[in-house]
Amino acid sequence: MGVKITDKLTPDGRKFEKMLKELAALETRVGFQAGEATDDKGVDICDIAAWNEVGTVHIPSRPFLRDSVDNNVDKINAMLKSKKQDLLSGATAEQVLKEIGLFQKDLIQETITEGSFEANKQSTIDRKGSDKPLIDTGRMLQSVNYVIKKKGSD
Repeated sequence: MGVKITDKLTPDGRKFEKMLKELAALETRVGFQAGEATDDKGVDICDIAAWNEVGTVHIPSRPFLRDSVDNNVDKINAMLKSKKQDLLSGATAEQVLKEIGLFQKDLIQETITEGSFEANKQSTIDRKGSDKPLIDTGRMLQSVNYVIKKKGSD
């Protein structure tokens, strides 16, 4: 006759299992949230960011969102690995997701200010008084943010 083995979760095991379920149900969305900010003419900053990211007939593509990830893969992987360790040490799912949001927000803002992008046309430089692509009033830069939402929600 075989020995019957019964697994039993410890209180810490139950707490960790609960946190994993919370993590599985949530996501951090980093970038621009539609309807949260507008420029001085009432244009949604989310639209302005998208036009600059992918380009238009009049605006060259300046992929600051993609570059913030593509140019920082090692940093991102190291950060995520440290967050895994934080979870194992007792950090909450929400706390870790907030830290991920802040980390990526900083990478996006750094890419906007430090990235190498196609230069502005002279007419744009004349209008805004600067040759720095992606920065006019600073409103788009200031509007980078993150939100934590349930997966699949609007």
